[in-house]
Amino acid sequence: MIKQKIYTALGLMSGTSLDGIDAAIIKTDGQSVDYFGPFVSKPYSQEFRNRLRRELGKRDVSHLLQKDLTCLHAALVEDLFYKHGYIRSEIDIVGFHGQTIHHDAKKGFTLQIGDGALLAKLLGTSVVNNFRSADIAAGGQGAPLAPIYHQALARKFSDPTVIVNIGGVANVSFISDECLLAFDTGPGNALIDDFIKQKVGASFDKDGEIARQGRVNEEVLANLLNDPYFSKMPPKSLDRNEFDFLNVENLLVEDAAATLVAFTTETIVRSLEYFPQPVQRWLITGGGRHNSYMMGELSKCLGTRVIPVEEVGWNGDALEAQAFAFLAVRSLLNLPLSFPNTTGVPKELTGGDIYRQ
Repeated sequence: MIKQKIYTALGLMSGTSLDGIDAAIIKTDGQSVDYFGPFVSKPYSQEFRNRLRRELGKRDVSHLLQKDLTCLHAALVEDLFYKHGYIRSEIDIVGFHGQTIHHDAKKGFTLQIGDGALLAKLLGTSVVNNFRSADIAAGGQGAPLAPIYHQALARKFSDPTVIVNIGGVANVSFISDECLLAFDTGPGNALIDDFIKQKVGASFDKDGEIARQGRVNEEVLANLLNDPYFSKMPPKSLDRNEFDFLNVENLLVEDAAATLVAFTTETIVRSLEYFPQPVQRWLITGGGRHNSYMMGELSKCLGTRVIPVEEVGWNGDALEAQAFAFLAVRSLLNLPLSFPNTTGVPKELTGGDIYRQ
């Protein structure tokens, strides 16, 4: 048997929470992971975060914003190299997700900004970006893309496992020997963060302390859950701005926050309707796993313990950046990134634009 080449890949991720940029290195053949390398993260400045917020939902952005975003990513990579003793020639490929500005799968449109050609020039390495467009063009949802990486990591488990990513939007990957199924369940942290920012001036509800003091308004929660998205069969995907917090505007801040947490957790629980087998293990990644109130509510609603991915040896802060390193290698090898049961694309499909140096 011929041993597959192992690539040293660097992934870059800036999620829908608009919190900042993550960079991670892995060694992989595009099928499994041989080595988890270093990880670094840097938050966006408040000024740059506000620039991004002003562009959300648009179908085009300025060249200057694209350039500035790309330069921020390049600077973080240089920081990673400096801190961990890497040189550019050691990196075979960079996976550059970019920043999602607008995602509307119903209208066949997705926009992740970031200049792949410029990043390749700045870093002197080959870069893959624009991961979602081929899937959208073929009739898929364009999201989520991380499930094939989740599957690679979860091979060590013999029973059905669900990986829940609670980022700006929440999504699930159901993984068993027979099945890989994935979809966006509903809002993750973005709706709560936006509400807290407007009402309190903080970037987020740290550890759910505000929500913990409130009481869920069941009537408002029922109205939120009445959105037709939740009765739609997967695969399905969401934009971070799909939902607003107008329903909770008249509640006490604490009650509103508790109700929005319940909205996120209940929509994750409803994913159970679509899984073909009973779930034996719930693994949680994304920023939501740092919110002990949300984690407790999710456990209570599911009737079982939910486990931060760190307990199985993974780094939940690095996972999405690692996923795009993995996807970059798969793109380089022309392997599929998306599948009928993950994005709804008619047949498995590769993707990404490659800029070579």
